[in-house]
Amino acid sequence: MTLKTGLLPRIRATARPWHRHHYCRYHARHIAEPQGLQLSQLLATYAAHPPHPITLSSLIAFGQPLTPESLLHSVSYVLSEIPRRLARRARALETLPFIVGTNPYMAKTLKAYRDSFQFLATYPRVTTLDENAKFTAELSQLVESHRNDIPTMAKGFQECAKYMSPAQVSKFLDGAIRNRISVRLIAEQHIALSRALEDRPKPGPTSHYGIVDMACSPAAMIKMCGEFVSELCEVTLGAAPAIVIDGHPDTTFAYVPVHLEYILTEILKNAFRATVEHHYMQFGNYSTRTLPAITVTISPPPSQCSPFLSIRVRDQGGGVSPSNMARIFSYAFTTAGHSSPEDDVGGGGPYAAQHVGGSAAVGEGTSGGEGNLFGEITGKGLQVGLGTIAGLGYGLPMSRLYACYFGGSLDLFSLDGWGSDVFVKLRSVDQAGNAEI
Repeated sequence: MTLKTGLLPRIRATARPWHRHHYCRYHARHIAEPQGLQLSQLLATYAAHPPHPITLSSLIAFGQPLTPESLLHSVSYVLSEIPRRLARRARALETLPFIVGTNPYMAKTLKAYRDSFQFLATYPRVTTLDENAKFTAELSQLVESHRNDIPTMAKGFQECAKYMSPAQVSKFLDGAIRNRISVRLIAEQHIALSRALEDRPKPGPTSHYGIVDMACSPAAMIKMCGEFVSELCEVTLGAAPAIVIDGHPDTTFAYVPVHLEYILTEILKNAFRATVEHHYMQFGNYSTRTLPAITVTISPPPSQCSPFLSIRVRDQGGGVSPSNMARIFSYAFTTAGHSSPEDDVGGGGPYAAQHVGGSAAVGEGTSGGEGNLFGEITGKGLQVGLGTIAGLGYGLPMSRLYACYFGGSLDLFSLDGWGSDVFVKLRSVDQAGNAEI
């Protein structure tokens, strides 16, 4: 029987004395170093070249019209831009304070970034649709493999809280989440375009160009997210307020529906929890009084010069105390895990917890998708409560990042003792032109 050469050192090591065996293990690790050195050099090369800003027009261009040629241009764009973004995030993780970087959760995230970078940076050029089909399947798996990155890093920062200030953590997470949005945007746009071409859509006008819907209906999204949050609120708190949509419910605009879904769900979670808990505090847990409705007002873009659709979510959940207003967009501001309003000794209230029940589970093999950052925006399930990263206080700050990513905004105004208004302004994609994102 012939043994492979690579197996010989391991087999010989088992027959040697203990100290020789220990040395052999060390020597084997030393042999593998050049590969790690090459990867570090490749990372440094890519990180030294900043990624090109994404323009909304270029994002849509690959699907207008969608042809085999435009799809191959799209895959070239993916292989050019995503490795640069992954390299910069890996470098950012490597520059964290040593004791933070060696935390198991942070080390796990860094390894995931380095592995994905290496896979894409060394991927051969895609020149045919068959090759693209294979690449798209692998890209989908890569995107899926990063589903827990943010909650994993969050757990790492929680364990290393005394080694970095809240401002340092916020700055790092802002960059990480923006980078994550851009990577997923580029990857999922290409995946959606590839699937659309495979499905051979019928000739004619369409409102969808990959993940961009040129006729996205805010009212329809509010109803869908409202049904989901209402069901979860009923299960978690035993009651749920109604939603009233007014303003211009027939308005449509060009946007990325999955981003709008995340923003609306997080805002509604806060509004639902605040309304129910404030009602319980006023009238008791067994009150039969009707809960005050949550009113969502839609205002279309007023003109071509102001391509922003506005949404206001108004609740009667008691508002936010002045002492807490400055902290509601802090990643670390949370009271998650308290079983009732009375347990909220920190005085943060519903907008501090930014969730309805549940607690975070970060990659510990649990079923049902716990810890999956809202199932990475689209996955939903009762068993994870109203926040798959509940307990980490990421709902509002992440929603604001999603709103701001396309040049919009998210602001919260509170009438302490009565309720809160959340104003969201979203830039219509088709009016953004060459605005960089």
